[in-house]
Amino acid sequence: MDALQPVRGTADLMPEAKAGHNQVIGTASQIASHYGFHDMATPIFEFTEVFSRPLGESSDVVSKETYSFEDRGGTSLTLRPENTAAVMRAILSNGLTQTLPQKLFYAGPMFRYERPQKGRMRQFHQIGVEFIGSASPVADAEVIACGAQILEALDVLSKTRLHLNSLGDTQSRSDYREALVAYFNRYSADLSPDSQRRLTSNPLRILDSKDEGDRKLLAEAPRLGDYLNDISKSHFDQLTNLLDKAGISWHHDPLLVRGLDYYCHSAFEFITDALGAQGTVMGGGRYDGLAEMLGGPHLPAVGFAAGVERLALLLGQQSLPAPDLALIIADDDARDIGFALAQACRHKGLNVDMPLSGNMGKKLKRASKMGARFAAIIGSDEMAAGQVTLRHLSDGTQDSLAQADLATHLTGLCRP
Repeated sequence: MDALQPVRGTADLMPEAKAGHNQVIGTASQIASHYGFHDMATPIFEFTEVFSRPLGESSDVVSKETYSFEDRGGTSLTLRPENTAAVMRAILSNGLTQTLPQKLFYAGPMFRYERPQKGRMRQFHQIGVEFIGSASPVADAEVIACGAQILEALDVLSKTRLHLNSLGDTQSRSDYREALVAYFNRYSADLSPDSQRRLTSNPLRILDSKDEGDRKLLAEAPRLGDYLNDISKSHFDQLTNLLDKAGISWHHDPLLVRGLDYYCHSAFEFITDALGAQGTVMGGGRYDGLAEMLGGPHLPAVGFAAGVERLALLLGQQSLPAPDLALIIADDDARDIGFALAQACRHKGLNVDMPLSGNMGKKLKRASKMGARFAAIIGSDEMAAGQVTLRHLSDGTQDSLAQADLATHLTGLCRP
């Protein structure tokens, strides 16, 4: 019988890969806390409406990419394809609309039925922040600054470029949509099949097209910036001034859009050329209309999400943490005391491994291979003397000390 394999589009996070994920998530959570974002989590699955209402029943995500199913009660549920809608649902269902603003950080798995590629899986992981309850451009700037600082702390900011655009308010976007549809209607026969479909359902998504023919038409298409009213221009100017004052460099990208109607004003992406086609490692923007689509009041909000897999790829291979101590049991008579000594060291906060197979030479070889700083050797002779032999694996020197002093002595060396 053949061994079972993981489902296509999923991956086992073995220790080295998980170390990269832990680095991304731990760093992001710590930096986000400096900005007042608090950790939270939503369920992995939600009522399908949580995603179908804001994304639209006919959108690619809902119609082609979601993992939706009926539970035993006949209720339609969906594994979350993204977390912004779920976080907003949590704000509404937990009665937090009266205690705004809410600043939240999350990390966890998302699910989309897509063609697997490097950095794009069917089960993938995201970190994100949501700043809910403020319409100020300062909130947009805080979210972008938080994202930039996370990337900087991971030492990958220099590998990315911040793309920024204004989507305008509802009126600006409506005026632009009319102009865009009028322009593309003249060339509808030359559009790709996907863009022909989007022309009636979601024309702003044509600006995202990678089709070469579409890109040629886009060169002469109307620009959203030409349709921004004074309110929209002011919001964007205030945001860019804040970023300039903070020393955060940005690039105006007039083709950067969001196709969903609840997005407005700022849209941004941190893009890299180090990952091939999957260039966006972090993206976000303002989504003031989302709460109303979920049955709540009007709530201004802005946030971002970032792919953990892509950030981990930018980080490169992570090394596993080396143990402080390898506890080497030289013969079976010393097993009980050796285990107790290992436990005493662990309770002091030391990382201890106990090689269990092979003779003492093989155990010491394993300790060196793991990168342990010290090896504590205990056998019949050490038991009789109430001692333990402590070997410095970097140079092979060793000392004898009382068993009762081992944990405290090592703590002073490893955790001064």
